[in-house]
Amino acid sequence: MYRTVEQHISRLQSFFDPSANVFLNAGTPNQPFRSALEQLGGGETLFDGTVVDRDMALCCVSGLWLWNNYLDRSHTISQSIDTISGSFWHGIMHRREGDYGNAKYWFRHVGQHPVFSELAQQSRQLAQTHPLSDHLLPPCRDGQWDPYVFVDLCEQANRTRRPTEGDAALRPWCQATQSAEWWILFDYCYQHAT
Repeated sequence: MYRTVEQHISRLQSFFDPSANVFLNAGTPNQPFRSALEQLGGGETLFDGTVVDRDMALCCVSGLWLWNNYLDRSHTISQSIDTISGSFWHGIMHRREGDYGNAKYWFRHVGQHPVFSELAQQSRQLAQTHPLSDHLLPPCRDGQWDPYVFVDLCEQANRTRRPTEGDAALRPWCQATQSAEWWILFDYCYQHAT
């Protein structure tokens, strides 16, 4: 769990199941949370207090729709947010739907995001519990996160039917890394929204 989100998890649990797996693909919409998600609007109900950055609040809303596998709803919101964080959510959504070229397009709009170093650190730690072949670690080498390489690895994980022995951990690592990516980005947006 991450700093800010951890403090507010009881309120946030109305909108998602934090223990659920994050899909690498589109997944199936999580119906039990749809009604609560539809009440979010611009995100004001997520926060105790005043929203100081509406775009960041909308990023949180987009992220919650995405966690619950409502990619179209997440897309509608993220494409209306003209910030690097909005582009980040937009890129994740396209990566999950399998539109990898479009995902990279949106990650070009992100450029360097403040969460990249934390994401690189998390992905390296996850690689220790999901042993990967050496050639599968480029997104987190030298302390830098490369979202384009991660897009390629997610595409490879989604297309590989019978992984080689050295690549068998790719899909679980990608899922775990994508989950960490969601938590880190959501926490960042949540902090900056209030």
